[in-house]
Amino acid sequence: MRILIVEDDLEAAEAMDRGLTEGGHACVRAADGEEGLKAARDGEFDVMIVDRMMPKMDGITLVETIRREGDQTPVLFLSALGEINDRVTGLQAGGDDYLVKPYAFAELSARVQALSRRRETGSVQTLLRVGELEMDLIGRSVHRQGKEIDLQPREFQLLEFMMRHAGQSVTRTMLLEKVWEYHFDPQTNVIDVHVSRLRSKIDKGFDRAMLQTVRGAGYRLEP
Repeated sequence: MRILIVEDDLEAAEAMDRGLTEGGHACVRAADGEEGLKAARDGEFDVMIVDRMMPKMDGITLVETIRREGDQTPVLFLSALGEINDRVTGLQAGGDDYLVKPYAFAELSARVQALSRRRETGSVQTLLRVGELEMDLIGRSVHRQGKEIDLQPREFQLLEFMMRHAGQSVTRTMLLEKVWEYHFDPQTNVIDVHVSRLRSKIDKGFDRAMLQTVRGAGYRLEP
């Protein structure tokens, strides 16, 4: 698995990293909440381990932010706050599990494995939500403010990728590789044409434009 560890305690982060890496996983570490949010937005992870109390941005705010942006990666909260109300707050913020410090590494590892299995077998994501946009991956339908938006298959794929990376700048290279499955630049304006069509469908008639052009970078879907 690819695991994001967001923990400001260097010793604890190193111990987790070492143990999980020895177990065959790939770990990325962030030392505070803002760094963790950036890492979560920039990468794709199977599980996130997030400390609740951190400088710059606390874990609750971090998880609430990525959930609003459509990121449904399983999250294990770590915290010295172990009262029932503390656990409930963490779970209501979007956490999937809550482990109280001090903890045994064996338990942390087991909980991470359980979250991964739950994602693989019991919680396949079938609905994406970003701001006013809602995408049903099974019904292949898209709505904004309850209004159905008719998309062609490639437009649907493009929007799905944008929704999975909401709030992030998505480059032309990323779109060519992930949506068109090109590993070279065909030197055409195919992306610009499809983005223009998609923008006209999801933004026309609404007060706020969600699909933004990022000059020199690509595009971004704003939650």
